[in-house]
Amino acid sequence: MSTETEVERDIRAPREGHYTLRGVIASEVTKLRTERSTMWSFGVLIVLAVGLSALASSLTTSHWSQVGFAERATFDPIRESLIGVFFGQFAIGVLGVLVISAEYTTGTIRASLAAVPRRSRLLIAKIIVFGSATLVVGEVVALVSFFIGQALLQSPVPHATLSSPDALRAVVGDGLYLCLLGLIALGLGSIIRHTAAAVSAYVSLLLVLPIIIALLPSVVSNDLSRFLPASIGHSIVSRIANPHDFSPAVGLVVLAIYAVVALGVAGYLLVRRDA
Repeated sequence: MSTETEVERDIRAPREGHYTLRGVIASEVTKLRTERSTMWSFGVLIVLAVGLSALASSLTTSHWSQVGFAERATFDPIRESLIGVFFGQFAIGVLGVLVISAEYTTGTIRASLAAVPRRSRLLIAKIIVFGSATLVVGEVVALVSFFIGQALLQSPVPHATLSSPDALRAVVGDGLYLCLLGLIALGLGSIIRHTAAAVSAYVSLLLVLPIIIALLPSVVSNDLSRFLPASIGHSIVSRIANPHDFSPAVGLVVLAIYAVVALGVAGYLLVRRDA
């Protein structure tokens, strides 16, 4: 009976290891952790989200005596302390695009696909790793922004705690909002495969599309605006709901559908197209 030689074992072992989802996930963790763009993007997210929320809360406290009665009646301390997250969403979008578009730019995508012939597995690993990292960072940023913002909203300015109505929902929803936007950006990066073009498409989705819809007749714009990521984000962090917007839970479901569609198209094209 012939026995397996040492050379044969050496050839077979790396194949079995590289092709498992666990091995691909470990590889993607290493990529995300060692890329400078990861630290820069998360750093910008933290500075923008926490810094601008703190600045807004501080300015509100210092100028509260000049605020009119109508504005005081509709003031939302929860939204005030989370306002910086809306600026941090751009940093998350850029990182989401770079997670895959950078590999196409440098040509390392060929090595990745050579190591993982099942291309769908490579994309799934990227989704798991990037989605998990973004969710954790997003929740931490939202929580820190909330606490710092509320600490700066000093009496007589109204403030809130995590036990206040809708406060915990807004903080948790904000982290989910950032995570889903990051996954949408990841899908766009895989579909377009060009960093600048994918980032432009992402920014257009957040900034340009709302302007276009706002120019339409109000009957049409009110129905369409609720589907915009920006409107969904505002409904998540706002205690006073806009009658034209989705509820926070429905809005997150709509945003999740966007992410699933973007990543589904990305997976289909990744399998069909050449690297």
